[in-house]
Amino acid sequence: MSYRETLKHFIMRQQTQITGATGEFTLLLDDVSSACKGVANLVRRGELSGELGAAVGINVQDENQKKLDVMANELALSWCEKGGQLFAMASEEMVDVYPVPKGLKRGKYLLIFDPLDGSSNIEVNGPMGTIFSILEMPEDTGDDLAQAFMQPGNRQLCAGYVLFGPATMMVITTGNGVNGFTLNPDIGEFVLTHPDIRIPEDTQEFAINASNRRHWEPPVRRYIEECLEGKIGPRGKDFNMRWVAAMVADVHRILTRGGIFMYPIDEKIREKGGRLRLLYEANPMSFIIEQAGGVASTGRERILDVKPTGLHQRVPVIIGAKNEVETIIGYHAEYDAENG
Repeated sequence: MSYRETLKHFIMRQQTQITGATGEFTLLLDDVSSACKGVANLVRRGELSGELGAAVGINVQDENQKKLDVMANELALSWCEKGGQLFAMASEEMVDVYPVPKGLKRGKYLLIFDPLDGSSNIEVNGPMGTIFSILEMPEDTGDDLAQAFMQPGNRQLCAGYVLFGPATMMVITTGNGVNGFTLNPDIGEFVLTHPDIRIPEDTQEFAINASNRRHWEPPVRRYIEECLEGKIGPRGKDFNMRWVAAMVADVHRILTRGGIFMYPIDEKIREKGGRLRLLYEANPMSFIIEQAGGVASTGRERILDVKPTGLHQRVPVIIGAKNEVETIIGYHAEYDAENG
């Protein structure tokens, strides 16, 4: 079996090009990858691990919290709190920030994560994933630790996700392109299999929850209707629709074969600000998409420029192929100009 570069060696090689690098970041990513391997094992075992599909309560999002959600969150915390690189963590499954406990060494980084994206797929053995983002701890945050996390997405040092599918894959960016690593079960390591991932600027595939069509704003409805008209419509080409109900899986498809993913604002969720969470879903995925040559927008604003106001803030998400996202942005601008 020929050698493939491991994730650890890849990050170490990148760090040698950074003046003053201490290796702490490499150690942190190693802990994150270990946590993701643990979650992958829980997912792989499925019902052999217990009643994973059963709801155990309601989380801060007012959503059913599954047993596997809780197990994945606890596993991530326990793996990452002891390395000495983190100051605090924030998660979809926790109401407040989780500071590294007293008695353990605290570092200069912040970790934000969605421990189990797509947990509604548990019962049907569908794809799921973990999303994460790393920020640097600001020097002066006062007494409110949550304020340390209120950084726009353009301040991220690293973003990534792990897809739990037929193969377990980690895709990451540190601001120098996007690379994909596949978990080799023979050696227990993520190895580089998809270097320098790029998204084609055009596409004929979109992902959206079409059941919400009646609630969409006119610009989104216009775009989707044009796609559905196919060759006889104004776009002059046929489109396919795909929807997995797990953001990790839908975004991974875009990175591997192109496309566009949308969870736009609609009348059902307008008061909440959107469906997807800014800090641990929209920001990390937008960082990855942009680094792969795509565009990430709310329809009216670059997602990575949105200033967070809360740990669980929600935003509209339209990400993927450059030309398609820019078309939808243009439709929003036309609509707002006519109805401003």
